[in-house]
This record gives sequence, structure tokens and C-alpha cells, in this order.
Amino acid sequence: MALLFKVDDARGPAWLSLFRQHAPDIDVRLWPDTGEPSQVRYFAAWQPPQNLHEQFPRLEVIFATSAGVDQFDLGELPEHIKVVRMLDPGIARGIIEYACFAVLSLHRQIPLYLQQQRERQWQLHPLVPATKRRVGVMGLGNLGAAVLESLRPFGFELSGWARSEKDLPGVRCFAGNDRLPAFLAQCDVLICLLPLTDDTRGILNANTFTSMPKGAQLINLGRGGHLIERDLLDALASGQLSHAIVDVLNDEPPAPDHPFWQHPAIWLTPHIGANTSPDSAFNVLLANIRRHQQGQAMLGEIARDQGY
Repeated sequence: MALLFKVDDARGPAWLSLFRQHAPDIDVRLWPDTGEPSQVRYFAAWQPPQNLHEQFPRLEVIFATSAGVDQFDLGELPEHIKVVRMLDPGIARGIIEYACFAVLSLHRQIPLYLQQQRERQWQLHPLVPATKRRVGVMGLGNLGAAVLESLRPFGFELSGWARSEKDLPGVRCFAGNDRLPAFLAQCDVLICLLPLTDDTRGILNANTFTSMPKGAQLINLGRGGHLIERDLLDALASGQLSHAIVDVLNDEPPAPDHPFWQHPAIWLTPHIGANTSPDSAFNVLLANIRRHQQGQAMLGEIARDQGY
């Protein structure tokens, strides 16, 4: 039984070292050194190559090295191959750090003050109390719930939206498409942490922005496919939105002439919200392999019909 990793050069040796130290019974291989293909039962990657099941005929589980699996072509994979997303606690910590930095920066008007610094302008602006700032999160899975919990101590008025009903302490929860406009109407700051599915693709669009309060702000920590970039530019130009912090794009890296690079109302970061670390993810991955070996359900196994 072998576990094959297809990861970048820096993290591959770290995974190999951890398994050799703590689980020497598992034969770990690093792509492209696949060894005997029929021995590969597990495959771990950000994005697997095409026809993976044909290359490894006894493959049983694909582990995504990410919190989402939208980069996978699930339709290509046979139903018997299980797909498991990464529940690395390090991912949650990274997303929490980024979300808190982004919300607090917008709340304290840091983009405005940085612009004033560039213009050598010394001017104070009224401070809105956190209790008067409404922060909403789209997507109430593990990451969304963790972000909302981390924002609670600041005193923001918190809300969340998901496809199905959720109940989170201190959070006003909305569910379903019928309740989306009501949710958006009370979001001064909107954070997208949705999984990317056919239902959520392009959800950050002109209709969404129009439903938000005038001058609201956007943080996209989901996927580039959630955002209609032209609609964001139009919303910023009209003043419907006042600022956006964007960590993910459809095309990464963006072209040199992409309008986000120099836009005065957009902070753009290179998909740094969170990264899987072998040190923090190892125990989760190993525990799932042991569960599978014992015929138990694995944590993070996706539902094919939902895509997450």
C-alpha cells in the first residue's frame, strides 16, 4: 500500500520525513517517482493529473491538499474513489488571521489613511464603534464559523448566510436563496468563504453588490470563480462599494495589465489566506488514512452531488 504525493518541491520532503518518523508502515512516494502503479492506494495533491485512475488502477482515495476541491474534475473520477478535503487546523488559523486583519483594516479605515499618507495629508475621520459595524460571512462551514467566532470579541454585529439552516452563537443566521437579499442588505463588510460549486459560481456579482448598503466593502477569501470582476469594478466606480480586499482570482497570477493591480480601492494579495503545512496537517491526514484502513468514515469526505 502506497501514498503518492504530488506537491511542490519544498513540502514534499517534509511530508516524507513525517511519515517515515511516525508511520513507517506507509510507503510514501513523491511525484514523479511513482514506483509500481498498482501499489498506490492513496494520492494527495492540490490538483491531480488527468486520467489518474487509469494510471493507478487500485487507487481508493484522493486527498486534496486544500480546504476545497473545486479544482478537481469530479466527473472524471469513478464513484468508488473517495475524495477528501484537507481539514488542516493551520488552514483555519491562516484564514482567521487574514479575515481579522482585513475586517479590522476596513473597520479602522486603513485604506483611506494609507491613501492620505501617499498624498501627505494629515486628516482624522470619525471612528465608527465596532458595535455599529455589521460584518457578514457567506459560507458557514468550518472556516466561516471559525472566522465569526474570532470576530466576536471585537463587538461587531455578526451575521452569516449558507444554503442550509445554521445556528451559531452570537450570529444572526440566514439560509437559502430567498433570504440572501435580506442578509446582504445588512452587511457593511461582506466576507466570502463559500465553497465553489455550480450554485455559488459568480455569486459576487452586480445583483449582490446592489443589495448591499451603499459604500459597503468586500473581502473575497473563497475562490476567484465566485467573483465577477467587471461587476466589482463597476460597483467601485459607482460608489456602491467603497473598497475590496481580494485574495483569489480566476487567473493566477493576473496579467500585467489586470485592472486590480493599480486600482486605488482594491487590495490584492497573491492567494495567501492560508496554505497547508505538513507540520499542522500531518496528524489529520494520518488519522484519515487509519480510518480508511479500518473501514471507517473519513473526516472531510466530500459529497459528490454537492461538490464539498
